Amino acid sequence: MTVNTPCALSCQGLCVSYGSVPALTGVDLQVGQGQVLALLGASGSGKTTLLHTLAGFIRPTRGQVLLAGEVVAGEGTWVAPEHREVGLVFQGAALWPHMTVLDTVAYPIRRRGRSKAEARQRAEVLLQQFGLMALAARLPAQLSGGEQQRVGLARALSRDPSLFLFDEPTAHLDPHLRGVVLEEIARRRKALGAAAVYATHHATEALAVADLVAVLRAGRVVQVGTPGEVYERPVDLDVARLPGPVSVLEADPATRPEPSGQTRVVRHDWVSFGGDVPGTVVHVRYRGPHTDHDVKVAGGTLWGRETTRAVRVQGAASAACTATALPASPGRGARSSSTALPPSAAWSPPRRSASAAPA
Repeated sequence: MTVNTPCALSCQGLCVSYGSVPALTGVDLQVGQGQVLALLGASGSGKTTLLHTLAGFIRPTRGQVLLAGEVVAGEGTWVAPEHREVGLVFQGAALWPHMTVLDTVAYPIRRRGRSKAEARQRAEVLLQQFGLMALAARLPAQLSGGEQQRVGLARALSRDPSLFLFDEPTAHLDPHLRGVVLEEIARRRKALGAAAVYATHHATEALAVADLVAVLRAGRVVQVGTPGEVYERPVDLDVARLPGPVSVLEADPATRPEPSGQTRVVRHDWVSFGGDVPGTVVHVRYRGPHTDHDVKVAGGTLWGRETTRAVRVQGAASAACTATALPASPGRGARSSSTALPPSAAWSPPRRSASAAPA
C-alpha cells in the first residue's frame, strides 16, 4: 500500500495586493519534504512578500497556502503565525531588545514546553556552533549588525520547525562567515529533515543551497527548475542575467555563424581559449586572479575569462564556443509559476569550451 506524503509547502493561485497594487499574482509552488526551494529575484520582485504570506504575517487576497497538507490560509481558514510550524529568519534580525542573546535563542525552546535549564543548555550549544557564546549575556543594542543576524539565525534554528523561511539570511555577513553560516544552516536543516524556502537576490547562493529555484519577477514566478536548468536553460534574457553577465549573440559561432533570428547566450565559464572559430580580442580587463577578454566573433562579442598567467593581448584570434538558445517566446508576464522547460532529452549541457588564441 502506497502512502502519499503531503508536500511540506504548497501555494495554489496565491495573490497578494497592497490596496490596488498587486504584489503577488497567481503563484503556484510546491516544496517537498526535506527540499530546499530558492526564491531568486531582484529587489522588489516579491520575495519578502511571499515569505511573509507563508509565515502568516500577510493575508492573501486569493489562493491557498498549505503546510504539510493542511490549509493555513484560504477557503475561509486562517492560522495565526505563532501556530504555524515555521522558523523565519528576517532580512533584518528583528531581535527582542530586552532579551540577552542566550535568552533570545532559548525562548522558542521554552515555548515548546522545555524547562528553563534545558532550553538554556540547548541554546548554548547553538551559540557555540555560531561562534556567539562570548556574546551570550549581551543585549541586541550591544551587537554589530552581523552578530544580530547570526543570533536571528540561531533563534530560528532553535525551534526545530518542519519548514524554514529564510529572507536573505546572510545579507549582513562577511564572505567567510557567510560560508560558515550556510554550512550550519544546511547541516541543521538536514538533521531535522526540514524543508526550506530561501529568498535571495544572489544567484550563486541560490544555486548552491537549493534543490529547486523559482525565479520571481514583478510578483510572478516566471521559471521553476533545478539549479542546473535555471543556469543553463534560462527562460529569457532577464533570467539568464540573474547569475551574472552573459554574452548575447544573434548566431551560434560554433555551428552557424549567420544570424538565425534566435537569441543565444554564452556564460563566461562556457568559454575557453584555443578553438577554431575566428575572432578578435577587442578588450582586456585585468582582475587580479583572472583576466577578462572581450572577443568579437560572428553574431556578437564573447566575454571569456582566464587565469591571469594566460592573459592575452588585443588583436586577431580564433575562438570556439557552445551557446544556449533562449526560447522563442520568453515567459514574460506568464501567469503560471510552473513555466514549461524544454525536455531534458532534447538538450545537453553546453560543453565548457569556447576559445580564442592570438593570431
